[in-house]
Formats: sequence, structure tokens, C-alpha cells
Amino acid sequence: MKKIIIAIDGYSSSGKSSFARAIAREMNYIYIDSGAMYRAVTLYCLRKGYVGNDFLKTADIISDLREINIGFAYNPDISGYETFLNSENVETQIRGVEVSSYVSRISLIPEVRSRMVELQREIGRERGIVMDGRDIGTVVFPDAELKIFMTASVEIRAKRRYDELKGKNMDVDFETIKNNIIVRDITDENRDISPLRRADDAIVLDNSRMTITEQLRWIREIIKNKLNEG
Repeated sequence: MKKIIIAIDGYSSSGKSSFARAIAREMNYIYIDSGAMYRAVTLYCLRKGYVGNDFLKTADIISDLREINIGFAYNPDISGYETFLNSENVETQIRGVEVSSYVSRISLIPEVRSRMVELQREIGRERGIVMDGRDIGTVVFPDAELKIFMTASVEIRAKRRYDELKGKNMDVDFETIKNNIIVRDITDENRDISPLRRADDAIVLDNSRMTITEQLRWIREIIKNKLNEG
């Protein structure tokens, strides 16, 4: 059967990962969380002391890029993929507030983005993947057969993020998370390299008031048509 690339872009905490995972699971495709890759790099930089409130050691980060290996492994216990940084499972660590506070700064480094795009394209060479992020349909896979651009209100996105972190027994504050999301939106939309924007041929999905079940129902017919094209 024909395999396609499904590129899902959109705002922070708009539900991209949950949506992408569900599609990949249903289609038996590989799920790649591009945001997790940048988060893993950010975690590496924090551990090495390359980034902080008032400093960013860009040269050190660039020199270490080839030492940073990021992979994904399917965990049947959770029915999903987990992120590995240099063979260490860092799925929980990369979802914390500290990493969220610095990931946009790390993502602005051109060499970091180039390396991540290189890895992402290598993973998607055989197609049959679902990948979500900020620039998948515009930069990484501009030839993807199906592109979705996801959005939701800031309040709803902050509530989703808050509930996710509380569910992991993390001590978090709603207003801090909300402000972090607002700042990330501004940074993502206005960065010089690969700014967040909707691809011309992307389908917009505002899921503010949609469950994941409703989102899947919405996408199934679209995927069916794409598989039947050509």
C-alpha cells in the first residue's frame, strides 16, 4: 500500500503530539516528535551548563552537535514512542518547565536547526511517518502529501499543558505555564530561521473544542483521499 508523509505543524500545546501519535498508531506509521528532538538538545545544553538566564554558549553548543544523538523507541507499556538522548530515556525530563523555558533559544541557533532537519529527513526517507513540530510542512518536508496546521486558544493550551504536568506529579503554576506559552508563540512566529507559519497547502485544524476522538474522525476521510490519489 502507498505510504505518505503526514506533517503536523502548529502552536505550542495545541495537541499536535497526541493527535500525531493517534494517527501513527491507527495507520501503523512511525511517529516522530520533532519538538522532542529540540527539547533533548536543550536538556543536553542545560546539563552541560551551556545555557542559563543570562548566557548562551553558542560556540560550545555548535561544537557538541555531533556528540548529541537523539532517537525514539516504541514502548508497548505506554503504547507510544519515547525520546532517548545518547541512549538515555529522557521523555520525562524534556517535558519540564525548565526545558520549556529555554528550548526556543536553543532552536534559534541555525546549526542546531540544520542538524535536526538532517536527522528528520533521514528518518522520513522511506515515508510512512507522522511528524509534528513547527516547520515540518514548510521546511523539513515541503513535499509531504498531507499537511495539517493545528491551533487552539491560549487558555485551552495552557490548561492542557498544566493538566499534563500535574498528571506527572510536577509542581507547576498555571499562570507561569500560560505566560510561557505566550512568549513561545511570539518567539516562534518572529524568529528569522524557519518561523512558525502555515504552509499554503496545509489544512487548518482548530481543536479548541474537539476531543481527540473527534479530531481522528475529522482526519480519516482526508487521509483516505490522499492515499487514493494518483
